[in-house]
Amino acid sequence: ILRRLGRLLATVWLISTIIFFVIRVVPGDPALVIAGVDATAEDIAAIRARIGTDRPLPAQYLDWLWRVVRFDFGTSLTSGQPVTALIFERFGLTLSLALLGMLISLVVALPIGVVSAVRRWSFWDYLGMGFSQAGMAVPSFWLGILLLLALAVKIPLFPLFGSGSLRHLVLPAVALGIARAAVLLRLTRASMVEELSKEYVITARAKGLTERMVKYKHALRNGLLPVVTIAGIQLGYMLGGAIIIEQVFSLPGLGRLFLFGVYQRDFPLIQGGVVFVAFAFSLINFLVDILYSVLNPRIRVG
Repeated sequence: ILRRLGRLLATVWLISTIIFFVIRVVPGDPALVIAGVDATAEDIAAIRARIGTDRPLPAQYLDWLWRVVRFDFGTSLTSGQPVTALIFERFGLTLSLALLGMLISLVVALPIGVVSAVRRWSFWDYLGMGFSQAGMAVPSFWLGILLLLALAVKIPLFPLFGSGSLRHLVLPAVALGIARAAVLLRLTRASMVEELSKEYVITARAKGLTERMVKYKHALRNGLLPVVTIAGIQLGYMLGGAIIIEQVFSLPGLGRLFLFGVYQRDFPLIQGGVVFVAFAFSLINFLVDILYSVLNPRIRVG
């Protein structure tokens, strides 16, 4: 566990370092963006002193690392609010959307994937593989637009825009979760097919265990290990990669916040957003590694 914690911290440090130098390599002076085209040289110098870009680069870097350790990403150049406060203000919505989307993808993928593996080359198997192929081919944003037109405009079952209740998250979560469900379904099927062909399954059947016991207790439990890995990675992607879905459904989540920061060249917001998402992604992977030992006691973490 300590070794994996070290990897988590090393990942956050590496991402923090990369984003720090990338922001400063990108053309354009943030002070000029804040001051505007009519600003004088004195105004620009004062702004540089206020945001700290007039100091030597090593001093800026060390100050940035110290801020990351304290989870203090500075102040937004456009709103004047602390970046950490802005992130946590939007994080609840994005986390709810990601968790609901992952729940939908698991509810869809696991049963269909298991049935497809158990009943190979049957009608249910072809149906599941067809759904998986369609889910991976259809872009999430396009599916989101279709869901809005069908279930919010033509048949007003769900709100068109907003984020005031759980009903506002259903359609974006479905649009976000279907593509992940397609990947997890195919992985579940392949993992179960592989497990059902292993020798311990043949031995269990020879000992007289029922098919239900063999398939749904022994094979399924071992077959879930790779699914858990990919599900954790997909959840991390949902936290930081739902920008287009949030734009389609006008959801004020992390994606729209970071996109606004890019448009405005708000480099404290961009830096803080990237580091926060990297930390969340690394933390999810760490928790997935811990979950391994729960699903299969033969696997030891660390």
